Amino acid sequence: MAASSNSSLSGSSVSSDPEDYQPPIWKSYLYQLQQEAPRPKRITCPQAMESRPKYYGREFHGMISREYADELLVGAEGAYLIRESQRQPGTHTLALRFGHQTLNYRLFYDGKHFVGEKRFESVHDLVTDALITLYIETKAAEYIAKMTTNPIYEHLGYTSLLKDKMVHRLSRGRTEPRRVTFQRDERISSPLVQRTALKDTPEKQCFYEKIHNFKVHTFRGPHWCEYCANFMWGLIAQGVRCSDCGLNVHKQCSKLVPSDCQPDLRRIKKVYSCDLTTLVKAHNTTRPMVVDMCIREIELRGMNSEGLYRVSGFSEHVEEVRLAFDRDGDKADISASAYADINIIAGALKLYLRDLPIPVITFDLYSKFIQSAKLPNAESRLEAIHESLLQLPPAHYETLRYLMAHLKRVTQLAKDNLMSSENLGIVYGPTLMQPPEQNALITLNDMRQQKLVVQLMIEHEDVLF
Repeated sequence: MAASSNSSLSGSSVSSDPEDYQPPIWKSYLYQLQQEAPRPKRITCPQAMESRPKYYGREFHGMISREYADELLVGAEGAYLIRESQRQPGTHTLALRFGHQTLNYRLFYDGKHFVGEKRFESVHDLVTDALITLYIETKAAEYIAKMTTNPIYEHLGYTSLLKDKMVHRLSRGRTEPRRVTFQRDERISSPLVQRTALKDTPEKQCFYEKIHNFKVHTFRGPHWCEYCANFMWGLIAQGVRCSDCGLNVHKQCSKLVPSDCQPDLRRIKKVYSCDLTTLVKAHNTTRPMVVDMCIREIELRGMNSEGLYRVSGFSEHVEEVRLAFDRDGDKADISASAYADINIIAGALKLYLRDLPIPVITFDLYSKFIQSAKLPNAESRLEAIHESLLQLPPAHYETLRYLMAHLKRVTQLAKDNLMSSENLGIVYGPTLMQPPEQNALITLNDMRQQKLVVQLMIEHEDVLF
């Protein structure tokens, strides 16, 4: 059966084998119901109304009773008028005839007309949309309740529809995070120097999961849900669209879509201030290319620079680097010929990490890391930090692992650059960790623990990651 926007999926079978992939067959039942929905019929007032607001037309009847409005609308399915409330003068009510009864809605105007979440340019559009919704939800209530039970998404799936992209999807070619048991070595005097017993774990290929970034969307022309294959009814705000990958689904279907968003570079408008997982999936990289490129440049020509990461580069030049990454992505020029001062590149890296909408150490794990740092026993402290690291999203973990390995190399040249793990902890603590509530007092109280977490991750990088 050929794919058609007016055909039904009922009675058809869909193979889950990508080799047997067939275009989805859209289910047209709800589309047909929309076509059958009553059309709006404006009941006009025969006399001029001096009190009529300028944003209403002749459908405004002034201050009339609910009973009189019902008489004017009776017998005309889809008929509507606007009246001023007798109980609350100055407020307006939309009276609409549907299902052989008059429905009354409080009507508002703030530049657009609305009775609920949707806002319309005209009352006529509002009524048209309301009649479609009322008709479909009345006629197909049971169908709508069950329309997600056998979705095409599970048979063909979003990843099958994008199987060309799937071939190039990011996979993590490393072993699972190591479970580490810390034990004191009695032969070593320093309590912070530990030996480790490592539990072997099998190699596993895993994908970076990413939830879809759904936002309410108005579709121009007929559109079908890419989860359940049913028509998305209404005039405006018929469903939601993922702003990162473009997936279109019903609002209720969006709650059932797996966390398998594959961002499209054409939809990612910037590099800085972009969610870390979104960026790495869009570019098919293990870590953000900003982190890789800046660290590569710093290790090439700046590791001996005194005060590296502590000394600030000119803010105007750091901003230039940010704009270059936003504009050119991995083609941005951050070489010595463009920016001779390595502190500019270091500043650009810190700015990128600081501006992430979700910090590298995520909001939901912030308190776990802070509490880990407060533990009095050194072994227990490292164990707790390690357990917290395992809970980070993969892209965040990989970024942190790569950064800590780099900072460890920075500290190995501390005689030249004067940057110890403690100094770097002071610099990077508030950059990598931010409390969920933007409370200055909490941030101030947690600074010591922030510094200690980063310091321990640098000193024990080979053990913790």
